[in-house]
Amino acid sequence: MDLFANLALGFGVAFTPLNLVYAFVGCLLGTLIGVLPGIGPVATIAMLLPATYALPPLSALIMLAGIYYGAQYGGSTTAILVNLPGESSSVVTCIDGYQMARQGRAGPALAAAGLGSFFAGCVGTLLLAAFAVPLTEVAFKFGPAEYFSLMILGLIGAVVLASGSLLKAIAMIVLGLLLGIVGNDVNSGVARFSFDIPELTDGIGFVAVAMGVFGYGEIISNLSQPAENREVFTAKVKGLWPTKQDFKDMTPAMLRGTALGSVLGILPGGGALLASFAAYALEKKIAMKPGEIAFGKGNIRGVAAPESANNAGAQTSFIPLLTLGIPPNAVMALMVGAMTIHNIQPGPQVMSSNPELFWGLIASMWIGNLMLVVLNLPLIGIWIKLLTVPYRLLFPAIVLFCAVGVYTTNNSTFDIWLVGLFGFIGYLFAKIGCEPAPLLLGFILGPMMEENLRRALLLSRGDWSVFVTRPISAGLLMGALVLLVIVALPSIKKKREEAFVED
Repeated sequence: MDLFANLALGFGVAFTPLNLVYAFVGCLLGTLIGVLPGIGPVATIAMLLPATYALPPLSALIMLAGIYYGAQYGGSTTAILVNLPGESSSVVTCIDGYQMARQGRAGPALAAAGLGSFFAGCVGTLLLAAFAVPLTEVAFKFGPAEYFSLMILGLIGAVVLASGSLLKAIAMIVLGLLLGIVGNDVNSGVARFSFDIPELTDGIGFVAVAMGVFGYGEIISNLSQPAENREVFTAKVKGLWPTKQDFKDMTPAMLRGTALGSVLGILPGGGALLASFAAYALEKKIAMKPGEIAFGKGNIRGVAAPESANNAGAQTSFIPLLTLGIPPNAVMALMVGAMTIHNIQPGPQVMSSNPELFWGLIASMWIGNLMLVVLNLPLIGIWIKLLTVPYRLLFPAIVLFCAVGVYTTNNSTFDIWLVGLFGFIGYLFAKIGCEPAPLLLGFILGPMMEENLRRALLLSRGDWSVFVTRPISAGLLMGALVLLVIVALPSIKKKREEAFVED
């Protein structure tokens, strides 16, 4: 079978000593920074992105992918030990994970999160490998009109799936689109919205926006909390391995979470976030066994299911990126930036023009998931020590790292001021309850949407009906319209709001 031949090629590339080292470094760095409270995968990748500039393209992508699922895993560690989700999709892990830690069962909770993540990651990667080829064949039928309609669907999906207020999510998307048009016009080359600032004629760098809004914004938001509100877990973790009963309880939950996450991860917007909430809600609806601990009191199913769901979603979110070139979430938007930095155009042509890179990256995900389990289970004690580092030492170091990283992209002090400005904006977003991830999606997709819109209209000689006369484009726009209608229904709107509230 072609699939096995392709995977053999991928493992041959991924198992080279250099790529194994970068996979290990990515997993280690991702977990190390992801374990810090309030700093998730987006901020982690944004901060560590400059470190990959000098690497070969495949090694850089393998390292960034390792950082991604390392940070996803690290988020669950803080959720369980400190009751602080390292990133948004670990929010529900706090509910039962922290209760288990308080009962002296932090070991089984962390092991359940690790094993669930490993199993779900492997299944998600298998689905990515299986569906990559057929989806790529479909992608070759896409023209400018189809790409524009797909991006419309992606942005509407991001609005629908974003947590909190729909109006705020739309505002974030629009702000991202507006920031994306700063710089030179695609066709005429005339500077737009640069306000006669020379540094803005090339546009706003996505690294500056991501580091500012997610990195600096999170730090300022954390520092605004009183020191006494930051609880640190100092008890010694004993009994790392789950009991036989724990395995019986968590195995079906892992399977259900993996299935949900694999499907929802492909969706644009917050697929992994929605998956973790949906998996937890599903577990609560399933009848409890006699003597089973209630949800919210330390039920291991409440850790295994959402962690499996968000990690399966993290893997399958690579499917639209690698096959269609469309980032389904903020992390994948950063991956698009990383690929373009290395002169790789994300999309269906990657598989045919650079098969070693495509299949090497997929194979490295299996290796990375195995490394995460081997890395994290013995090093739980170290992660706990890391959480006790005083904030007055921790945050200045992160701020310095961000400043050095963003300066190296263009050797421009203007970018450092820009990061500071977006850091303040990110803090304001946190204060008024705006989710910044849709902003980054709008910022990345905005220029691509404009380019494909203009190209489609040029090819059709200004005929707007091209978007509805081409079958794939019309289908995508119809899907976007259906999403809008569904989310506007009062009963759905009420249920959507309830989905993000924990009783």
